[in-house]
Amino acid sequence: MSRTAAEIATQPQLWRRAAAEAARSAGAGRSRRASDSGGPSGSGGPSGSGGPSGSGGAPGSGGVLPRAGERVAVTGCGTSWFMALAYAALREAAGQGETDAFAASEFPAGRAGNYDRVVALTRSGTTTEVLQLLARLRGTTRTAALTADPGTPVVDAADEVAVLDWADEESVVQTRFATTALAYLRAGLGAVPGVKPVEEAALDAELAVTEPLPEALLAAEQWTFLGRGWTYGLALEAALKMREAAGAWTEAYPAMEYRHGPIAITGPHRVAWVFGALPEGLAADVARVGGTLHAHASADPLADLVRAQRLAVALAEARGLDPDRPRNLTRSVILP
Repeated sequence: MSRTAAEIATQPQLWRRAAAEAARSAGAGRSRRASDSGGPSGSGGPSGSGGPSGSGGAPGSGGVLPRAGERVAVTGCGTSWFMALAYAALREAAGQGETDAFAASEFPAGRAGNYDRVVALTRSGTTTEVLQLLARLRGTTRTAALTADPGTPVVDAADEVAVLDWADEESVVQTRFATTALAYLRAGLGAVPGVKPVEEAALDAELAVTEPLPEALLAAEQWTFLGRGWTYGLALEAALKMREAAGAWTEAYPAMEYRHGPIAITGPHRVAWVFGALPEGLAADVARVGGTLHAHASADPLADLVRAQRLAVALAEARGLDPDRPRNLTRSVILP
């Protein structure tokens, strides 16, 4: 089994821990290190060593989780940006306050003062664009970061930090850290209308890591991922995972935009994969053009992303590629 596949399988237990950590963080109302003990058995990542989180600003001044009513921006690069998109939509759906999401390189320079808090997601803690943004915001806007490594520059660059080192991974391709960071933020929102609690999502994920993948998904030549609201970020992430690990031809769109052009791609041996609720009439449209529909509406969409991660690994291996060593990629993008 590849390291990537082994790490994918640990996600249900990590999401449960994320939910528990978020509850403790919200109750404490202060910055804290989210790793009081070692990682779960079989997680394959570094165990936590405990201790307080680093902070470049004011430790204990409010914590990483945004407060209800704050105007928040969430940022990251690549996978972290897509998780930011998902969280922003979830937070607004929860009625917690206006929330925007930006790629770190595209954060609008003149808008920083409009936010009460900017939250950055960075597994490595070394991503150049994230560190540059945090430096630009220092002293003007409260910043927070979620990272997997307590020994990296982001710990000093952000005002408050949550270190989820128990969800770190050895793989280049991000899987479990990204979903665990989203689970942590999602759990911090409390009840979100129409969205399962994280603990229930973990139950769905247990099935997602064990159920056989449908042959039609494995045999397809092209995949289009679709989502609405917070699941659009998951659709983007599924498409990225397939490209990163397997070099696959993938697309991703808001579900209701699919019929405004992207359906032209779909046909025999091509998949339309919907995260969450299936829009009315879409199944008939996919069938009409000869495509294969994958829709697991009863499962939590984050658990369905686990299926897409597994598919990416399976396709990579079927094509003679090593998912642990994806082409042209490194764990972190550090620019000169």
